[in-house]
Amino acid sequence: MDSIYILLLGVTLAAFVLNLPFGYMRTSTKKFSVMWFLYIHLPIPFIFVLRKLGGLSYKIIPILVFVALLGQLLGGRFNKKRIS
Repeated sequence: MDSIYILLLGVTLAAFVLNLPFGYMRTSTKKFSVMWFLYIHLPIPFIFVLRKLGGLSYKIIPILVFVALLGQLLGGRFNKKRIS
């Protein structure tokens, strides 16, 4: 039972960390451009593969979306602080 929580923690942490550089790069592109779109959506297949390899249910997708969004926002904030 504890191993499923460790696996869940690992996948959510991976989703967060994976989105940090993409959020960082996203803020330096024109909004709604092709690259902006790619920076938002490119991590999704990797997170999907991690979830499937871990044997985790589709029920954790809202958690992963929330954590990925946090990674995007925090990565973008790092870039804005660097620019200022």
